[in-house]
Amino acid sequence: MFYKRTLLAIVLSSFFAGTSSAQVWELGAQVGGAGYMGDLNPTNPLKISGLSFGGFVKANFDPNWALSFNYNNGTIKADDANSSNEQFRQRNLSFSNKLHELSLLVDFNFFDYFSGGGSSRFSPYLYTGIGAVFFNPKTKYQGKEYELSYYQTEGESYKKTALSIPYGFGLKYNFKSNWTLMSSIGYRNAYTKYLDDVHGSYIDPAKFSTEPSVRSMQEILSDRSNEVLGYNIGGKGVQRGDFRKRDTYMFVGIGITYTFVSQKCF
Repeated sequence: MFYKRTLLAIVLSSFFAGTSSAQVWELGAQVGGAGYMGDLNPTNPLKISGLSFGGFVKANFDPNWALSFNYNNGTIKADDANSSNEQFRQRNLSFSNKLHELSLLVDFNFFDYFSGGGSSRFSPYLYTGIGAVFFNPKTKYQGKEYELSYYQTEGESYKKTALSIPYGFGLKYNFKSNWTLMSSIGYRNAYTKYLDDVHGSYIDPAKFSTEPSVRSMQEILSDRSNEVLGYNIGGKGVQRGDFRKRDTYMFVGIGITYTFVSQKCF
């Protein structure tokens, strides 16, 4: 945790030190789609599963470098029943998860872009930074929604907040005066294995809750194969997920920004 706090402190101090002399600010918003890669979607990095939207405030230090504070909201989901993999269909797990992300991002414009005093009104750009994602995976059973973390479907408890490392690229075009159109796609390495509530093995029966009402749903939600096969495929030590260290999620979208330019800047 020490390195995480140190990294955040460095980014924050750089932000507040640099913005004291910044002359060009942007406000922006974007809409688009969200997706994820994990145990229920291990191979398709471009699969969009839900909508997303967000906003940001950005300080442009010069035509190439900028720092922004961002909020993004997006829904990710997956369902084994729709998979082309027969083993996944037999596993029969599903989830949906509404993500809330806060982040600090550094932008690098390849051209001397308008925001910050440049002459170019178009530029591709890259971004990266640090963030935090808040999540709560849920699923439906017989028409009712259940919070999966509450039932510890693999016998493990986990936090519903995680560090995330965003990275991506985009295009921006200043089409009129202070107005800019932008598009971007970006991935986030989330330092959690449970965006989809799936990671390792089926729950050890010894870890089932002693509370009867909790245990009954824990047994159902941890192994949904019985709904397809008529029997459960799980058991102690039987693989349930792919044991990947962390899940990945992504946002893609288009947006619009307004740049506040002082007379001094140019």
